[in-house]
Amino acid sequence: MAKRQPEQTYERILNAAAFEFADKGLSGARVDAIAERAGANKRMLYHYFGNKEALYLVVMEHAYEAIRTAEQELELESREPVDAIRELVRFTFNYFVEHPEFMRLLNNENLYNAQYIRQSNRIKALHFPLVGYIGEVLERGERQGLFRSGVDPVQLYISIAGIGYFYLSNSATLETIFDRDLHSEQALQVRLDHITAIIVDYLTTTSGDRRDTSEASPLPGIAASPA
Repeated sequence: MAKRQPEQTYERILNAAAFEFADKGLSGARVDAIAERAGANKRMLYHYFGNKEALYLVVMEHAYEAIRTAEQELELESREPVDAIRELVRFTFNYFVEHPEFMRLLNNENLYNAQYIRQSNRIKALHFPLVGYIGEVLERGERQGLFRSGVDPVQLYISIAGIGYFYLSNSATLETIFDRDLHSEQALQVRLDHITAIIVDYLTTTSGDRRDTSEASPLPGIAASPA
């Protein structure tokens, strides 16, 4: 069913605002530029959203909702545990690759110390199902003897997202320092394989397989401190 004109205008403003905020941050974004990109006038923008700060918060909510909705389509609960984790790693990394504006929005909001998303109960609620899905996969994997016990689903997700996020958000400096093209198709696949191996190897290495390093020297050639 075709969308009505008000709905189309609302979405055009929202999409234009996402581009402007991702590119220039909240402080640098201009309402005039958003309205012009959306093919609307400022009166309509204020009618739908109230002010620039309120529009920014809606953009952030929409951005989080988009990734959380796409994650639900993975149907992790119906996959075998190892396959579910591999798919979550693949999806998360590729989502960042395909939606650089999402990463820029996150970068900007972190500069504000999450001042704006902290006001949104909706964003917090969007993350509860994600934690539940990951927790259920981890529990199944543990029961089947595949995964180590006691893995915190929040910590695991932060690791999955963080490893890929750093690679992409810092690619300009990393490419300069190491003189590599980190955005080629091959480089991105190598990185995805690397991240997947790190996460899966961690989960599938049980506590009994790990060497106790509590008595080991902190660095080669340096004796451990006496008790």
